[in-house]
Amino acid sequence: MRPIGVFDSGIGGLSVLQALQAELPHERFVYLADTGHAPYGEKSETFVRQRSLAIAQHLIEQHHIKALVVACNTATAAAIHVLRSHHPQLVLVGVEPALKPATQLTRTGRVGVMATQGTVGSEKFQRLLASMDPGIHFEVKACNGLALAIEQSTLPAHASPAQAQVGQLLQQYVAELGPFGPQSGHIDTLVLGCTHYVFAQEQLQQLVGPGVRLISTGEPVARQTHRLLQSAGLLSPQAAPAHAHGRVALYTTGDLEGLKAAAQRWLDLPGDDCRAAVGV
Repeated sequence: MRPIGVFDSGIGGLSVLQALQAELPHERFVYLADTGHAPYGEKSETFVRQRSLAIAQHLIEQHHIKALVVACNTATAAAIHVLRSHHPQLVLVGVEPALKPATQLTRTGRVGVMATQGTVGSEKFQRLLASMDPGIHFEVKACNGLALAIEQSTLPAHASPAQAQVGQLLQQYVAELGPFGPQSGHIDTLVLGCTHYVFAQEQLQQLVGPGVRLISTGEPVARQTHRLLQSAGLLSPQAAPAHAHGRVALYTTGDLEGLKAAAQRWLDLPGDDCRAAVGV
């Protein structure tokens, strides 16, 4: 049974992997965290494109993947078109900030977007933003340092200071975006435009208040992956094992202990499912 490949600059894409596992319980997954080259959001488009191509090639050659989910907004913006041209036969799914769902949910007509500089500054995001209903106002914030702080908060050696930094950055960016709430003129819908930010969702909800809807991309991406695999006749049979252990392999180009801690914390997966990525 050929697996589905999933990659991100670090542990943020685990939020997408979580949704994929729920949507496709009979599939196998190979997840690659490019932590050794993170964060993508503050790197050049050329660099992110080169890393995306190298990772895709590695997953195809070493793991014989049947589909690839680019579980990173920055990598999708920089590289999804290049990946499609290099691998036209591969089922490819990218992620993008959920602006369109936000326009359908907002009641005040004001939507906040938190994303990396790499996403916010990309042509792909600007085109997406320009295509939205002109009656909806989007307040967009490039949250420099937040993805890296969330990443480092999973490392045992850096957990406490990194968690404190996450809290400080969230307060700063929420204050700069706001005001939030269901009242007229306030932001009532907040788009999490980086997969890392999902892991700070509880803290964000406390800061913006219960009347604000937070939107991430995991579930829509999982549904799209299901649809494309079904259309291509590549879905695994229902008889395939549905238990998580053994059907997910996780690799990292960086700190292995950090990936183990994140997998245990957010996916309830044992550390022996995590390995160092070699040759990528």
